[in-house]
Amino acid sequence: MAERVVRLPDVGEGIAEAELVEWHVKVGDVVREDAVLGAVMTDKATVEIPSPADGRVTWLAGNVGDLLAIGSDFVRMEVDGASERVPEAAKPASPAASALAQKGDHGATTPRAPVGAQKSKPSAAPLHHGAERPLAAPAVRLRAREAGVDLRQIRGTGPAGRITHDDLDALLLRGRAGTPATPHQAQTAVTDIKIVGLRRKIAEKMSIANARIPHITYVEEVDVTALEDLRVKVNGRKLPDKPKLTLLPLLMRAMVRAIAELPHLNSHFDDEAGIVHQHAGVHIGIATQTPTGLMVPVVRHAEARDLWGCASEIARLAEAARNGSATRDELTGSTITITSLGALGGLATTPIINHPEVAIVGVNRIAIRPHWDGSAFVPRQMMNLSSSFDHRVIDGFDAAQFVQRIKLLLETPAMIFID
Repeated sequence: MAERVVRLPDVGEGIAEAELVEWHVKVGDVVREDAVLGAVMTDKATVEIPSPADGRVTWLAGNVGDLLAIGSDFVRMEVDGASERVPEAAKPASPAASALAQKGDHGATTPRAPVGAQKSKPSAAPLHHGAERPLAAPAVRLRAREAGVDLRQIRGTGPAGRITHDDLDALLLRGRAGTPATPHQAQTAVTDIKIVGLRRKIAEKMSIANARIPHITYVEEVDVTALEDLRVKVNGRKLPDKPKLTLLPLLMRAMVRAIAELPHLNSHFDDEAGIVHQHAGVHIGIATQTPTGLMVPVVRHAEARDLWGCASEIARLAEAARNGSATRDELTGSTITITSLGALGGLATTPIINHPEVAIVGVNRIAIRPHWDGSAFVPRQMMNLSSSFDHRVIDGFDAAQFVQRIKLLLETPAMIFID
């Protein structure tokens, strides 16, 4: 038998180290060529490391959450062959593996990109027992942990018996077997969850934004009754070649118009150099919920897109973010961000700016409220905008002007289309 060393691959972009986010094997496991050994995360990507050959795992580099140097030993294996140490040279990651998730108020997550393709065909795997660790992506493990599901009780249908989101969904739909807890029973268990991977990246990003940016948050109430009437009527036309309109494309067009009057809101602030980079192109980041967390894909050049163009691009990017196919270019380069929790949006929020941007627009839920029209209270569809600004470079007056301009456009939507 010979020892073969799998080294942590060079993922490019000058990355010197990566965080270990998951092991798919343990010491003593027999693995097949191209089976996933583990996954690492950098600021650029999450990368799965495949086995270069059939063999038995004899050594692992560390524990989940450890930082490993690029090119260092990742896994050591016993393989058939002459009794000599044969290092596995570090291979560059695939281009898709360098996708960078922009992480601001929402924390974007990076798409997974395997260094090598899986060769196994999907098949139902047997249940796992004892200390055997089932194969599953970090996103699946997170969902299972939050739902209280033991992955060892699921038969994986993915490659090499890997448990997929569909497998987890099927179990949750069937309902988990077991005896319910006694009513009113005191629960004393404490679960320690190590902050690793995406969540650690989000924590770091949020700490930087909160520590370095003095925020000013401005909340304004907007009457969107006319806007919603327009949106419903347009969607009712059932145009086969047009996407359904949500609020976001209309808000984006209003923001483009407001930025034309207050262009310094569409900027990056390099606080170390003391320079504000004011962008002519309006690249709007849209917070999108995915199975692995919130990502922020970017609608580039919103100023050059009409209402339908904005709607189509939002739908395309949202789907790419959710299925993990979004590229680095689609996840970076925003100059201003929209955050929305949809129907869960609450009355007001205090969004944190996506550093190094200087503004973020928060959308709260639409609700019917009594509104004074000058002579009586009438029911109107009302929505709050909660927007935050970098007070180092944006004065409160300019912040208020920006939001008030958006408010005017949304309340009189015909003005959105008048040049």
